[in-house]
Amino acid sequence: MDLHLSGKTAVVTGASKGIGLAVVEALVGEGVNVVAGARSATPASGALAVEVDLSTPDGPARLIDAAVSAFGGLDILVNNVGAVRPRTGGFLSVTDEEWLSTLTVNFLAAVRTTRAALPHLIERGAGSIVTVGSVNAALPDPLVIDYSAAKAALASFSKSLSKEVGGRGVRVNTVSPGPVSTGLWLGDDGVAATIARSLGGGDPAAIADRAAGESVTGRFTRPQEVADLVLLLASDRTANVTGADFAVDGGLISTL
Repeated sequence: MDLHLSGKTAVVTGASKGIGLAVVEALVGEGVNVVAGARSATPASGALAVEVDLSTPDGPARLIDAAVSAFGGLDILVNNVGAVRPRTGGFLSVTDEEWLSTLTVNFLAAVRTTRAALPHLIERGAGSIVTVGSVNAALPDPLVIDYSAAKAALASFSKSLSKEVGGRGVRVNTVSPGPVSTGLWLGDDGVAATIARSLGGGDPAAIADRAAGESVTGRFTRPQEVADLVLLLASDRTANVTGADFAVDGGLISTL
C-alpha cells in the first residue's frame, strides 16, 4: 500500500531508540524528510538528527525550528518522548520533584512540541499529529502512578486538541502501546530489572515473561509494530480519522 508520504516532512521526538527509532526508520523508508530529536541523537539512515533536551521549556521549539529551517515546513509530528520509573516504594515515596519530572517528560514535552509545530501544520492545511501514549492512560497502575496520570493527561489533551484543529486540516490521534520490547521495559534500568531489584534479586526475565503473559497474545509488542500504526495514522490513508486512540497491547485491555 502506498501511504503517500514521500516528500513529506516529519518531526519525531524521543527518536534515538526504541519506538522512536523504529518510527524514524519506517518514515525514512517511505521517503519522508525526518528530523529526529533526542537528548543523545543517534543519526538514523537518511534522518536529520537534532540533539535537544525536550524536558526544557525551549527545547521543543528549537527542534521544530530546526525542522522548518532544514525543509521549509512541517507535515507530521510524532510525539514519542517519554520515560517511566516504577515506584516500588508506593505512592508516599513519590516526591514533588519526581511528579514534576514525570509530568514534564511524558506530558508537557508533547504539549510544548505541539504548540511549536501547530502553526506550521495549519499552514500546510493537511497536517497529522500522532502521539504515543500508553495503555496506562486507561489501565492505571499504582506501580507507575505518576506515569499513568501523565499518560491520561496526554490522552485527554490530544482528544481536546483534535476537536479544535480538525476543521483546519490537522488530525490528532494517539497510539497506546502495552509493554514493548525496548529498553524501557527490558534494559538494565528498565521496568523488569527495577522490579526485580525491589524484590531482593528477582529474575528480570521472569518478570517480563509474567507481564507478557497478561496479554492475549502472550508476548510484548515489537517497536516496528507500533511504528507501522503510527505511519498509517500519519498518512492520508486515514484522512478522516481524528480524535481516536488505538491500543497496541496484544489484547491486554479486555474491556470495551
